[in-house]
Amino acid sequence: MSAAAAVFRRPARLAAAGCALALAALACLPAAAQDAPARKAFRVCQDPNNLPFSSVKGEGYENRIAELFAQDLGLPVEYYSFPQRLAFVRNTLRYKLPGEDYRCDIVMGVPEGFGQVLSTKAYYRSTYALVIPQGRGLDQVRSAQDLLALDAGRRGKLRIGVYDRSPASQWLTKHGLVDNGVPYPMMSPDPDHYPGQIIERDLAEGRLDAAIVWGPIAGYFAHRVKQPALQVVPLQSEPGVRFDYPMAMGVRHGEGEWKRQIEALIDKHRPRIHAILQEYGVPVVEDGVLATTSSR
Repeated sequence: MSAAAAVFRRPARLAAAGCALALAALACLPAAAQDAPARKAFRVCQDPNNLPFSSVKGEGYENRIAELFAQDLGLPVEYYSFPQRLAFVRNTLRYKLPGEDYRCDIVMGVPEGFGQVLSTKAYYRSTYALVIPQGRGLDQVRSAQDLLALDAGRRGKLRIGVYDRSPASQWLTKHGLVDNGVPYPMMSPDPDHYPGQIIERDLAEGRLDAAIVWGPIAGYFAHRVKQPALQVVPLQSEPGVRFDYPMAMGVRHGEGEWKRQIEALIDKHRPRIHAILQEYGVPVVEDGVLATTSSR
């Protein structure tokens, strides 16, 4: 999720991410729930069209991690899908009708400490990334500083796609590049919309010169585009702009035993989780240092 995204709003939202992207706008949780009886399935709240995080076909890395955990617990995986727009938690993790059980029990990607769920410890930290098409005059850009060091004439003509109210838009403002920004809405009412369209469509087709998006989105969709080749440049936080965020899982408030069980699975399967993230090209930050990742 998003931090989607996000990411994904914490300076303002997550900013993180994108997965996380829509979760920052959700409504507050009511009084705490109690731990449920023995579980018959590993029931996941997911967005059905939110790659690389999740999809109705189970293609996202959050789907893969959910399957890993469910297998360890000896449970089948069940999904309850709802677009990750406004009120996602209310319509998934908190949703139940009188006399019925909740529809799902865990959100696989939320910013660590996200107040509308009982957040687990983080299971990875990622960062926003600059995505640049090769062969279009920016091949020398390998960092944010390289972009800022372009001559004024070239820099002034850049069209940089960003999601509104994200760290990317904050970064443009800080460095006097507001007029270069091409804003995209963080939440779209179109159910067919997905975060990677900014890369797969507009950047690849030349309507943008660069894009700054949550790292998991950058890594996954840059690899899916075959022409032109896309360079992913993970960004480091700087004074006034935070780019990297720890991502956790979320359960209902009051379900502390379930939270502890999930955290035990996170600790047990950290190497496998990291391997899955690598497969999807997720830029992973460890102890303040960007870990090497490979694309899917």
